[in-house]
Amino acid sequence: MKRKRDLFYIILGLLLALSLALSACGTTESPAEVAPVEVAAPTEVAAPAEEAAPAEEAAPTTEAAPAEEVAPTAEAAPAEVAADPNSLPRKETLYFNGQQWGSVVGWNPYSNSNNNALAIAQQDSARVVMFETPYLYNMLDGQVYPLLADGPYTWNDARTEITFKLNPAAKWSDGTPVTADDVAYTWATHVKYNTPTGAGNIDYIEAIEAVDAQTVVIKAKLDENGNAVNPLLVAAYLSSNYVIQQAWTETLEERVGGDATALLADTAEDVVYSGPYHKYFADDSKVVFIRDDNYWGQDASMWGKLPVPKYLAHTIFKDNAAGTTALQAGEVDVSQQFNSNVQAFWMEDNLPISTYLPDAPYGIGASLPTAFFNLESPGLDQVAVRKAIAMAVDYPTIIANAMTNQSATFDQVPRSLMNPTPGEQALYDHAAVADLQWAGNDIEGANALLDEAGIVDSDGDGWRDIDGKKLSYVATCPNGWSDWQAAIEVVAAAGAKIGIEITSNYPEWSVYQTVVTKSDAPLPAGYDIFMMWSDGAGPTQPWGRIRKLLSSEFVGMSSNWNGNWGQYSNPDADALIKAIPGETDPAKLKEMYTELVNIYLTDIPSFTLMYRPQSFHTVNESVWTNFPFDGDGTNPPVPPLDLTDGWSIAGLYNLELVNP
Repeated sequence: MKRKRDLFYIILGLLLALSLALSACGTTESPAEVAPVEVAAPTEVAAPAEEAAPAEEAAPTTEAAPAEEVAPTAEAAPAEVAADPNSLPRKETLYFNGQQWGSVVGWNPYSNSNNNALAIAQQDSARVVMFETPYLYNMLDGQVYPLLADGPYTWNDARTEITFKLNPAAKWSDGTPVTADDVAYTWATHVKYNTPTGAGNIDYIEAIEAVDAQTVVIKAKLDENGNAVNPLLVAAYLSSNYVIQQAWTETLEERVGGDATALLADTAEDVVYSGPYHKYFADDSKVVFIRDDNYWGQDASMWGKLPVPKYLAHTIFKDNAAGTTALQAGEVDVSQQFNSNVQAFWMEDNLPISTYLPDAPYGIGASLPTAFFNLESPGLDQVAVRKAIAMAVDYPTIIANAMTNQSATFDQVPRSLMNPTPGEQALYDHAAVADLQWAGNDIEGANALLDEAGIVDSDGDGWRDIDGKKLSYVATCPNGWSDWQAAIEVVAAAGAKIGIEITSNYPEWSVYQTVVTKSDAPLPAGYDIFMMWSDGAGPTQPWGRIRKLLSSEFVGMSSNWNGNWGQYSNPDADALIKAIPGETDPAKLKEMYTELVNIYLTDIPSFTLMYRPQSFHTVNESVWTNFPFDGDGTNPPVPPLDLTDGWSIAGLYNLELVNP
């Protein structure tokens, strides 16, 4: 049954609290009471120089090709060959959609080219179904909780070294203990072979060393003054990156002859893991994981029991429509895809389908899909033009149509650089920037702004011009990303209302991503206004998101998967972005973040079009129940990240059968 709670209370909480005020109206308990690890400031792992695009939009209709040639590996175990994915007991299997598109490429935790959605994902809250991190990040309270680690980590007085212990109970799938040597060798391997994780962290981590079998020290890279270059990114490594077994890594190295390209391309069918599930079956129609009933996490020091489902299965649907049909039929239990008008499932069809929040916006809006301006396009180099376009856009229509109300409005959560989560909202002074914020559809204000700037229709053709040149732009996003396309159409429509010609264009993703990420060359015609994503809720936020929206460090990169795709540069913003990671005073941090919001809303190099859930989390309770929902009473609260990412995996231990 759908649980109804008060959205007004939720929205107020977004603006007033440092952590979600989840009401204790339920009786569900977390599988084990785990003490949080106090985080002095938000933290995150730096994005690699080139990271794969997230599959957050409409599903691709063709199978994605692997980025690297696949090297031969050890033969799969007989149990995998004999697996029958078509005879899974329904009462033992949890089915997903919206994550796996196309066949799995590999099982290699060193590579980012596996196309293995349920097993390997290390952005924001790392996915820990098969491979595990020392700590689990929880987007709802901003804390990290021990997983492979034993208790909290500690900084030395100078904040240049982190020390943590490993849980003595932690074991690999082959029964051997997880040790500090594994942690240290994992890092050394990332550095030696210049993996995406190594490339993304080498500027911040000097070394990771094993003090003894259970004790790990992470040494930060120091600046010219002897301070850690970026303590936020050092701490974030602990909840964002997997520990990989040294013995298996050495086997892998021997197999590939020490060749870095071959190491990353290896499919790793023989990989040793520490998590609760591993491969059971995978082909171009379905991926199935089976529980390891010897999983170390059933020790009393961790979960105290095994996760409830024996199997995790993901049918590979051809598109979102097919996935939605399966969800309605009860063939999918957890849906991580955009289901338009999701409320109709329970309000009109009376299906046992629900979302994390009972009413709009139905999910926790953690990411900010953003329209970037090409600052080299004539006219878009002027703030008045950029702000007028941004002010004129009808955001309520975007939210109602493109997102079918699965986003908070900008009246409810005024625009800034922060997502709607209460922890981020508390990090800036709302009153100090209130006069810079806009909720949209302000045609009168946008026209007045342009008139005041002297940007008028000088030749009477109906379009404003600058020095006789008509203001004419193309707004674009990838073809097939239906909600983004709907948003772009609203942006284009806004232009006509203020005398600026904006047309839309939708190139294929293969073309789009090549153009947008090549930041060492000017954006070509047709990319005057274009959409890209922003970071969601993660251990460095909002600093990590702000860095990727504003930092000039990404200007001129030949392969820029990070951000600032419009090539904005502001020395004041750069200085604040550099200073925040070393600051621990909450009052000073709030001042810095407020100034960054001020800069962003004044210069407007880009503008957020909607608030989007980090993961869509729609569940069908035909077979399973007791999924996470707002106010369910779990402590710590379990976030709506599909029972796979960070602390969300705790939800696998709470599930119950509807009809046992």
